[in-house]
Amino acid sequence: MLPTTLAQWQTYCQKLSKEGRAFIQGQYKAAQSGKTFDCINPANSEKIADIAACDQADVELAVKAARNSFETGTWRDMSPKARKQVLLRLADLMEAHKQELAALETLDMGKPISESLSVDIPGSADVVRWHGEAVDKVYDEVAPTPANVLATVTREPIGVVAAITPWNFPLWIACWKIAPALATGNSVVLKPSEKASLTAIRLAALAKEAGIPDGVFNVVPGFGHTVGKALALHKDVDSLVFTGSTRTARQLMIYAGESNMKRVWLEAGGKNPNIIFADCPDLDKAARAAASGCFYNQGEVCVAGTRLLVERSIHDAFLEKVVEAAKSFKPGNPLDPATNMGALVDTGHQASVLDYIKVGSEAGATLCLGGKAPTDTGAFVEPTIFSGVSNKMRIAQEEIFGPVMAVIPFDSEEEAIAIANDSDYGLGAGLWTGNLGRAHRVAKALRAGSVWINNYNDGDMTVPFGGFKQSGNGRDKSFHALDKYTELKTTWIELG
Repeated sequence: MLPTTLAQWQTYCQKLSKEGRAFIQGQYKAAQSGKTFDCINPANSEKIADIAACDQADVELAVKAARNSFETGTWRDMSPKARKQVLLRLADLMEAHKQELAALETLDMGKPISESLSVDIPGSADVVRWHGEAVDKVYDEVAPTPANVLATVTREPIGVVAAITPWNFPLWIACWKIAPALATGNSVVLKPSEKASLTAIRLAALAKEAGIPDGVFNVVPGFGHTVGKALALHKDVDSLVFTGSTRTARQLMIYAGESNMKRVWLEAGGKNPNIIFADCPDLDKAARAAASGCFYNQGEVCVAGTRLLVERSIHDAFLEKVVEAAKSFKPGNPLDPATNMGALVDTGHQASVLDYIKVGSEAGATLCLGGKAPTDTGAFVEPTIFSGVSNKMRIAQEEIFGPVMAVIPFDSEEEAIAIANDSDYGLGAGLWTGNLGRAHRVAKALRAGSVWINNYNDGDMTVPFGGFKQSGNGRDKSFHALDKYTELKTTWIELG
């Protein structure tokens, strides 16, 4: 029976098995060095589990397993229909284990159990199911050639894919990578974030139970400077996919160039503008969306609307509405079903966010809400809103990745566009207006991979997700994600 109270969830989690070993060639294995590191609950700083501290030797084993499975064709040569059936079984298993996976996700990175249970785990299963269903519906091409020639354009799996995934949506974003990679016939080595590895490790056993052959899907936990670097430099890895910081993304590109020029696909964060024009048709809705767009998941969202641009004529009144909406986000025990804002991923990240809040105050921004850690224990930070922000301030330019909003006034459509685009990033952007012409003009002018009009961060698996500029390249979700995991082959046949 599903727990419905904090006490019931705490009891369930105490009894829950927490596997921390690597998964290579269809088996759980300790790191060859025997080393582990502590998995810590960010809500109370208690140890949850020991995680295998893998390194170069473990990466060698995992890549070899993936390469062998790819070359023998046990998965690659299955028909798309057969691979689809396996992925659909995996999605079913994920849903059957929803309670377990949700508990692991919440314990590991601090998000509210209500969100893990209703959003993250079902969303992860949906990703696997969508790509499973899609793969036998993608057709190859026949080129328009002269009558004496037949030219075909076919997709082939790229080979061994290494996926390095973040801690803010540990299972969901991992599935964004591994589902299309597996669907198209590749073998995969997944390195989950060292800050949140438990659901990825558990997923590996479910994948085997679903029927994915040994060696096709491997999970190697560990640190970025060991496992991540080894994968990026490995000459038998054909493609590297990544979600995380821009700094790490740059380094991965260097490693790829130093090794085998492997394809590198990156999603590297954002500093996203959410623009409120005076002709917005529903300011109350916009205020609620602005608050949730910044403070959902504790602000640990790459596409969070952390820069709120407000037309000056409505600035003060709208700011009051946003502050009031933000007060509904109350940090609390992530295992309490009533909690809508959990802990940040660890105390180190908490310290970084609090330091940015100090930087904002020292730069002359006005603190309108929050700004503190509400408890002495756990990695919590209150929803925080600054007004009087210049777009040149650090809190408006650097990705804080926490619950901190910078409110910036503007006087004209042109100024709003200029401020919005004045960023190294280009992941997402929102705009609110009742003017259809303005909606089209501004959306076209914004340099962002996703633009939301009169909503913020809506979408589903049918639309691509990714960024412009230093927010990365390539796209997750939709049929466009398949481009990252396949090669195009032209076959030119003279018919005589």
